[in-house]
Amino acid sequence: MPERMQPGVTGSTFSRRSLLRTGGGLVATTALLGAGAVFAGPASAAITAMPTSKRFDLTEPSYDEFRSKLLHESHHVMQGFAFDNQNVRIFIVNARNGGTGDDLCVTQVNFSGEIQGSMHLNNAGHGVSIGVEPVGTDSYIWMECDSNGPTGDGRGTALARFKFVNGGTPSVKKFLTGSDTITCATDPINKRIAVRRKENGKMTISVFSLASAAAGDFSTPLAHFPQPALSDKQVTFQGYTIYGQYLYTLDGEGHENPADINSYVTCIDMNTGKVKSRALTKAGKSLVYREPEGLGIYRSLAGETRLYMGFGSRSSIGNINRYANLFYKNVLID
Repeated sequence: MPERMQPGVTGSTFSRRSLLRTGGGLVATTALLGAGAVFAGPASAAITAMPTSKRFDLTEPSYDEFRSKLLHESHHVMQGFAFDNQNVRIFIVNARNGGTGDDLCVTQVNFSGEIQGSMHLNNAGHGVSIGVEPVGTDSYIWMECDSNGPTGDGRGTALARFKFVNGGTPSVKKFLTGSDTITCATDPINKRIAVRRKENGKMTISVFSLASAAAGDFSTPLAHFPQPALSDKQVTFQGYTIYGQYLYTLDGEGHENPADINSYVTCIDMNTGKVKSRALTKAGKSLVYREPEGLGIYRSLAGETRLYMGFGSRSSIGNINRYANLFYKNVLID
């Protein structure tokens, strides 16, 4: 289930069960900077250390990357996704067929949406957002783990980092154990990682150097601020990513009727913690039961920087299969 957020409320609460469960398919776990860790700086204001950058014009048209592609787990809608810009790879997460709801699968696809490999991480969470860190020719996945409950409502209580090996068993290092509803996203251009988790009852964003995070150092955030209200109405949070000084979020719901589309992309200045712009997106509006699912950043081989939006779809309302679709925006402004 996505997160239902009331106006001015930055998260939703889930009960905690089995705080640090070790899911099937995990080996050699290591806890780094565990429960009780608090990032430097006040949660009520941003740390203004993000270098200035351009932002995406959310009012410009969107373009197709691919449509209607099945993932390794075909019966569950896509959730978060991320890019290995260095090795030109896309990774998409969704729930496992026949799993408990918090058992997740990471599928690697190419830019035509064809499956290149997959890995499973059981008892992980929901997969709202993930990150990728290239290390040479390898791709390391960052995602939530240690779900607080074995259902579709389960949310991660720690971050996992592991090398993607097609069909392999993840060898996981864990960070920020004991967190509440934690996820992450990566900026592959500026090599940063954003961590979104609940702190003092509010969803909070913290940004770090990706190299520092991989070394287990979360002591010096580049930004740290509560996620602002995205609208004066209730929204359904569906994903986020970062590029430069800006955080981008996606919210909205799935609809049978294209006329009912309510998916919005919001741009937030991480140096102020305030909304900079917000726009309705109708990318893929003809998809059957189109549902917004995830955001990601990629820079093409030609040097074009893109903000990608994910959407789940179906071939028909009654079909059990769920399809992945990616679209992007590519206009940057000051």
